Amino acid sequence: MSEILLTGAAGFIGAKVGEKLLEQGHKVLGLDDLNDYYDVRLKKWRLAQLQRFPEFTFRQVDVADKESLNEALGDFSPQAIINLAARAGVRYSLENPFVYFHANCLGTLNLLEIARKNKISKFILASTSSLYAGQKMPFSETLPVNEPISPYAASKKAAEVTCYTYHYLYNLDVTIFRYFTVYGPCGRPDMSIFRFITWLQKDQPLQLFGDGSQSRDFTYVDDIAEGTIRGLRLKGFQIINLGGNKPYALSEAISLIEKEMGKITTIHQHDFHRADLKATWADISRAKELLGWQPTITLEEGIKKTVKWHLENYWWLREIRLNP
Repeated sequence: MSEILLTGAAGFIGAKVGEKLLEQGHKVLGLDDLNDYYDVRLKKWRLAQLQRFPEFTFRQVDVADKESLNEALGDFSPQAIINLAARAGVRYSLENPFVYFHANCLGTLNLLEIARKNKISKFILASTSSLYAGQKMPFSETLPVNEPISPYAASKKAAEVTCYTYHYLYNLDVTIFRYFTVYGPCGRPDMSIFRFITWLQKDQPLQLFGDGSQSRDFTYVDDIAEGTIRGLRLKGFQIINLGGNKPYALSEAISLIEKEMGKITTIHQHDFHRADLKATWADISRAKELLGWQPTITLEEGIKKTVKWHLENYWWLREIRLNP
């Protein structure tokens, strides 16, 4: 049994990673600041699922607060840090870039310092497919990604290169995962699948930026969590895509949701957002080679599971606000 420090433990991906770690018998110290970027009730629901495990400890802390972070660690002696704490979301980063660099850059630096000082040899960082804007598809990890088009992507690029610095200077084993459009039960209310399902549940028009032809490499959250945990065994410095490896147009995803819910929706179209990517598609050959990983849940199956969860929890989800 290993001791793992997991940041962003109440987040969408973090909670699923924590659940799988605990099921595998690891001891997990979960950190999260429970910020209100989106409705905290979703984070508290996820946290409650983790608190069923006796080997899970939670502490509310902002990873960008160095003193509080060190206090939260206490006498916990992790063999690895999985840093999933981040401010996510492309559009809001244009409105408030400061919170993105605060969490994604300073937070990552603080955790790397903890790894260095405590001789924690393994560090995993969550990054993003948003770095690939304007690049040739399918997106390969060898692409330079030096032209981020949102403060969110820029902050993640900064976190990546800081991780490399600590790998180079202090021989820290670092695995960086670039996630592709993660969805699933209890997802984020600023992401398309959650929003589309909610609008259909409430018989409200779908608000769509663009004409629906833009495509995404949707990836089910359980697959993402499995790939992330497999990264614990890697040595050296690695950047790895985790994606569904099959892009779908947003219009196709909407049709699948309509079919699963037995409803037809009205769509209100808005101008395409300039910070969004027109399409994403992950080259996952490196994940296959290094991790023996590939996605197991199709979009059709994932939508079915996600809609089922929404319907079962609608009694409280109906009050959740959707981020703009």
